[in-house]
Amino acid sequence: MSLRERLPRGLGLREAGVYYALLLLVLGLAAVCAALGRPSYLSAVNLINIVYQASPVALMGVAMTVVLITGNFDLSVASVAALAAAVQILTVDTIGFWPALLLALAAAGAVGLLNGIMVQLVGINAFIVTLGTMTAVRGLVLIVTGGQSLMVRTPAALDAMTTFESGRAGPLPYPILYMAAFTALVWAVLRFTTLGRRVYAVGGNAEAARLCGISVPAYRIGAFVLSGLAAGFAGALYASRFGAMNPTALQGEELTVIAAAILGGTSLFGGAGSVLKTVAGALVLYTLTNGFNVLDLGANYQGLIEGTVLIGAAAIYTVGGRRGISFPRARARLPGRGSPPESPVDPARSA
Repeated sequence: MSLRERLPRGLGLREAGVYYALLLLVLGLAAVCAALGRPSYLSAVNLINIVYQASPVALMGVAMTVVLITGNFDLSVASVAALAAAVQILTVDTIGFWPALLLALAAAGAVGLLNGIMVQLVGINAFIVTLGTMTAVRGLVLIVTGGQSLMVRTPAALDAMTTFESGRAGPLPYPILYMAAFTALVWAVLRFTTLGRRVYAVGGNAEAARLCGISVPAYRIGAFVLSGLAAGFAGALYASRFGAMNPTALQGEELTVIAAAILGGTSLFGGAGSVLKTVAGALVLYTLTNGFNVLDLGANYQGLIEGTVLIGAAAIYTVGGRRGISFPRARARLPGRGSPPESPVDPARSA
């Protein structure tokens, strides 16, 4: 019996590889810091800071995972987050924090809805649609800001935004709690509800899902709306953190969000993915960034190493799938083995 066969399900490299990678990365950086006489890398302050910095990307990554599971992806999330930040800062001095936040989320959700309609009802490829909205929304941000940085001007509004983003529950900053609550909610829906099983079914085999009476367009459009709302919330966190924003803020973050999902093993072809692993993927990326800062390595090698890690992770998942190593979509079709956590299911059983 091979080592893989002796391991309990869920502890194999394919299922838990991103968790092992995160653990080894943290322990490796801790060992290097100790050898160099640097402050303890495993201090609570540093570990909490890593999760805090990763929270907005992880939050967007959770929603991105849902989009990927349904068989699409969304390149516009960073631009949508910037739009939400701009809307919030432009309106918060006049209408107050909570109405401004709702307005920002409404704007972000509207872009998500537009993406979903264009992809699912009009039939345009998701790459083209979301690339277009990414560019158009970023242009809209430049227009509404006049190309200038925005700042919150009233002390009351600034205080409300600071409390929303920088407040703490014990040692944990609020963004960590927001991310954890959102992740737990989406995980529970995907894992335990008919709605979640149908999301996997839509991505695994859209035609079979349709024949079973599942409204494929509704689920895919809903995933885009969720992605827009999550991006809007992340943008509101960004605006609240600084009380200001630059019109080029968050540019390029959409690639980090997608990278987190890929590191977590989410399939780019739909039907397979785990929001918990996506969060772990985001933590891997931000642990790398934090390690570069702590070790004073500068940014010159950061892109090279992060890109190499991403390609390596994709290679492991791809080769593992070809060799039949615990690949979720193949495993779900094997009789008598049950359905793994957050894996596709037979659409006929979820209708």
